[in-house]
Amino acid sequence: MATFLILAVVMIVGAVGVITLKQPVHAALALVGTLLTLAVTYVTLEAHFLAAIQVIVYAGAIMVLFLFVIMLLNIQGETPPAVLAWFRPLAYIVAVVAAAAIATTAFMEPRSLPDEVQIATALQGGGVEPIADVLFSDFLLAFQLVGVLLLTGIIGAVSLVQRKVVAVQEARADGATKELEHA
Repeated sequence: MATFLILAVVMIVGAVGVITLKQPVHAALALVGTLLTLAVTYVTLEAHFLAAIQVIVYAGAIMVLFLFVIMLLNIQGETPPAVLAWFRPLAYIVAVVAAAAIATTAFMEPRSLPDEVQIATALQGGGVEPIADVLFSDFLLAFQLVGVLLLTGIIGAVSLVQRKVVAVQEARADGATKELEHA
């Protein structure tokens, strides 16, 4: 139990870092730390396959995708538009209300922790076969929708970059035309 509490605190700190860090790359690194801590949690539950998949798929592949999007968008130096100035206080209010609702629910309806037999039955060792059975039968639509969602994110990032490139090229062309007119 002490190991889980330590890992939970580390995951919460990492999640807060993802939300509060100003540099996108730093936030992505905090997310990597959170995902790796989750993998260690899976190891403590003796779900080694899930831990390996967590590291390979999420901390590896998905984070590389996130970093490519961050690099493509180059959002490091941009300032948010003044139109969204009201958004930050609203986000803080929603976060506090959500945290209060979660805490209230957790304390008002306490449940005992499952015993080791229930955990072993649910995870079934965390092997490939039970996970594949559930993933490709009960959650097939969700699995496919996640793939579509990731593809949509990539297409959106590329289209945003293309708009910036076209705008920069047009600005350069206008500047070159004005220089030729003055010469």
